Amino acid sequence: ARAEAVFLQRVIELHPDADGKPCVVGNCQAGWAVMMLASIAPELFGPIIIAGSPLSYWTGQRGLNPMRYTGGLLGGSWLTAFTSDIGNGVFDGAWLVQNFENLNPANTFWKKPYNLHSKIDTEAANYLEFERWWGGHVNLTAAEMQFIVDELFVGNKLAAGQIKSSNGMAIDLRNIRSPIVVFCSKGDNITPPQQALGWILDLYDDVDEIRAYGQTIVYSVHESVGHLGIFVSGGVARKEHGEFASNIDLIDVLPPGLYEAKFEARSVDTTNPELVQGEWVMRCEERTLDDIRALGGNDAADNRRFATVARMSEVNLALYKTFAQPFVRALATAPLAEWLHRLHPMRLQYELVSDLNPFMAMLSPMAGWVREHRKPVTADNPFLALQENFSRQVVAALDAYRDLRDGLSEATFLTVYGSPTVQAWFGVDPASTQGLRKAGKSALHRQLVERRIAELKARIPIGGLREAVIRALLYIGLPRASVDERNFEAIRRIRETQDIMPALSLSEFKALVREQFFMLLIEPEAAVVALPSLLPDDLEVRGKALALIRQVLAARGGLSGDAETRMQEIARVFAPGGEAVPAPGIAIVPSGEGSALREAS
Repeated sequence: ARAEAVFLQRVIELHPDADGKPCVVGNCQAGWAVMMLASIAPELFGPIIIAGSPLSYWTGQRGLNPMRYTGGLLGGSWLTAFTSDIGNGVFDGAWLVQNFENLNPANTFWKKPYNLHSKIDTEAANYLEFERWWGGHVNLTAAEMQFIVDELFVGNKLAAGQIKSSNGMAIDLRNIRSPIVVFCSKGDNITPPQQALGWILDLYDDVDEIRAYGQTIVYSVHESVGHLGIFVSGGVARKEHGEFASNIDLIDVLPPGLYEAKFEARSVDTTNPELVQGEWVMRCEERTLDDIRALGGNDAADNRRFATVARMSEVNLALYKTFAQPFVRALATAPLAEWLHRLHPMRLQYELVSDLNPFMAMLSPMAGWVREHRKPVTADNPFLALQENFSRQVVAALDAYRDLRDGLSEATFLTVYGSPTVQAWFGVDPASTQGLRKAGKSALHRQLVERRIAELKARIPIGGLREAVIRALLYIGLPRASVDERNFEAIRRIRETQDIMPALSLSEFKALVREQFFMLLIEPEAAVVALPSLLPDDLEVRGKALALIRQVLAARGGLSGDAETRMQEIARVFAPGGEAVPAPGIAIVPSGEGSALREAS
């Protein structure tokens, strides 16, 4: 983490004129590493994009995410220590790849090679490109792999704020000040949406608490792409990743809260298509924690089971270190570790059919002869149909084996670690109904929020035309409960051409939006009533400002309902001698959750 911090600092130094801090992308395990660093050094980060990254390691859905049971079924993290010991202090990353491959035996043992050989004229290059990347196993030191398993995978301590850095600083994800974009998929059996998003429920009680910490969280859930497809799929890269990248400034200035990114294909019917970058229109819609809960997850009984596994893992690891580790380390010499490394099945499967094997010397000339004399069969060849039918049967059989194995693993886990006796034995209260890994609350933060609320109330009547325009835009747009990329692009273009207000940097614009948003959240009526006092007497300037507001709001289409009512109200305010009377019955704060900021006020 310190090395990453030095790197980011160097990037910032090399770009002194950049309008903001670097946008950092973390795929898979790099995601939690980036989040940990951002909680310690938030000043180094611009927007953070984490894709397929687990942050809440116990959660998932029964029948869908069996990998999370592995720690309990193997007796905890002692096996990690044993694997590192026989590697002479190095954890072979090939074991991680093998665990991934074992999740889908049909794909590993049949579909992938069958797809290659059944389309040998077109698939060879793609196959080799992927396997060379996938086969570049990354080794880790024993200490770092043990930390990852004990503190994260089995311990699930990250979101609970129970991990400390080497200098004793507690890692609290609520310290992150940059927008956080979470991309996950329902088709991901390594990091399902529950593990990618469950940390939000561990940290916050409602959306107002997210806002009180000044955090902006945007998530997107793909319906089907697998774990690797999140990072390497061309379709995902063109759509989700492309949209996040092209709209990163929009994400950076979103008011604090929880949003879901939605994508609509640009078509001839799209309003103002010239304001859209790329082939998709991105819209960030407001969400509540109930939307995260609706994805599914653990109940209190499941949390007790995983807490029992965590305690059991600590006991077994201590027993291994005391009684077995000295003997294993004495036997695991460097030459033995090297041979075990080379003979790992994930490497050996390729070396056995490579030029390193003298018995494969005849393979190259035979392959050349086959290439010269091959005669592809016609599509109606009966043997080709027989081959396809046989392939489907093999896949079905391997899928049936996988389902039986996963079902048995889940049933075993639920039965063993759901036993009140086992839970009591390891010090977990079988009667507990609360989540066992929740982040604590800070009385100091509450005091800081109350102080900030008082400051914002005092600043409501302070400002000028710029504050009035931003406040009016937010006030009118709040009933829409979403932000469209076309609105932001309209602001960007107007910002480059308008002459009634000095241009702001992105960071200054972001601070202004957040301040005005919080004013509307805390004292909506007072914030609107104060608008006339912020406007200049120059009627021409007022008219231009009102036209600017209309232009921005019309970028995604016409107004309707509450938004149209508010637009008419703001038009009266900007008129000569106008006064503000907030439209009655229009709620500012989303319903369905508590309003911590209002309660504090």
